[in-house]
Amino acid sequence: MDAPHPALEIALARAKRGELAAFRQLIQAHQDLVYTLALRMLKVPEDAEELAQDVFVSAHRHLERITCAAHLLFWLRRTVCHRAIDRLRRRPLHAAVPLDTVDEVPVADVSHDPLLERRLRDLVSKLPPMARAVVLLKYQEDLDPSEIARTLDMPLNTVKSHLKRSLASLRAGCDELRPIAAGSQP
Repeated sequence: MDAPHPALEIALARAKRGELAAFRQLIQAHQDLVYTLALRMLKVPEDAEELAQDVFVSAHRHLERITCAAHLLFWLRRTVCHRAIDRLRRRPLHAAVPLDTVDEVPVADVSHDPLLERRLRDLVSKLPPMARAVVLLKYQEDLDPSEIARTLDMPLNTVKSHLKRSLASLRAGCDELRPIAAGSQP
């Protein structure tokens, strides 16, 4: 895991003393991470924005408990995941999402197979909330299983089980898009 920039340590210390400009700097440094993680968990931009705002308001209230910039990053990831899971559990199983509210999440590296990429996003969004959080923390946030276990406060073996089952499920779902071998029947 990359060490936070020293400027964030300074901003955190200033924010803890009540400087709103310093807290704004912390928000700006982490807003993309918080929003993107929330959006990938919730799949509705308005819900992700609301969750991100709630997380930052809560972060402001808990600043005194945050020990360093790395702890803040850990706290933000953990809080986003837990609150998103809570929201997903309260949603009806088959919630309707208006088509005009669904936007693609910008991806830095454009995939060479847009159908596979879209299918994979759909499959990830259908994972149970806790499994989805584990997969996103692993592959979006690049956390190792022990960091995911600490972030989500779950046993390491449970994280590994979620990853194994989720990856098997994702592979099976993506197999449907593989080209049919020449000469074989559909």
